[in-house]
Amino acid sequence: MLRRAFPFAADLWTHRELLWQFTLRNVELRHKGSHLGLIWSILNPLLMLSLYVLVFGYIFGGKFGVLPNESSADYALGIFLGLTLFHFVAEVLGIAPSIIVGNPNFVKKVVFPLEILPAANVGGAIVHLLISFALVLVSMVVFGISLSIGWFWMPVIILPVVLLGLGVAWLVSALGVFLRDIGQVMQFISTALMWASGVFFSAQHYPAAWPYLRYNPLLLAIDLTRDAVLWARPLNFHHLSYLYAVGFAACWLGHLAFRRMKPAFADVL
Repeated sequence: MLRRAFPFAADLWTHRELLWQFTLRNVELRHKGSHLGLIWSILNPLLMLSLYVLVFGYIFGGKFGVLPNESSADYALGIFLGLTLFHFVAEVLGIAPSIIVGNPNFVKKVVFPLEILPAANVGGAIVHLLISFALVLVSMVVFGISLSIGWFWMPVIILPVVLLGLGVAWLVSALGVFLRDIGQVMQFISTALMWASGVFFSAQHYPAAWPYLRYNPLLLAIDLTRDAVLWARPLNFHHLSYLYAVGFAACWLGHLAFRRMKPAFADVL
């Protein structure tokens, strides 16, 4: 029943140990050869957070205009939260086109479940996502920003984003075998996505753009995250339902497309 309804979940569960091993491998390879190694997984987002607080919070004095007493730290953390989710998707888009092409040895092994390679890439991105959220939590304590029960909603909000990332990773990694230029296209899409996702502003304050931007699932995920963590506002369950619908649809269709194209990988590579 599970395999028929959610074949992607059944595949991931069946190969969960292999998925875990390749996820750890991806995290380790990302910093292989550097002196600090995995410490960069914490140091990089920490440096970026400090930069956003200084530049956007205190030098430019930006505001989202949501809270009546919004501080510079609130604005900087709001940007960092948005960039954390965006970087998760951008990391998936950036690496996915070369995942299968860069591992021809696995393609030629009939018994190897190739679906694990894109999923492990998403797993590595999740590790960095969680580290960034942990830094936000610590920063809120340091800046004296009260923690709300909205933090308990975070797993509910992040799950459909992860599903979306999985679907995109499967689809783009499969297309990358046949369309080698897709990596260049993903760079443009990542840049466009950043500006269309309300990372530096609240899209709802721009009535001319909101009717179009509201269909962007990443924008809704960023807004929901800020509402839950920073702004202590009630969640918009219509947006959350839409996010889940897009996430499950993208994951199911991406997995289906990957399975359909997989038999031709060996011929091309």
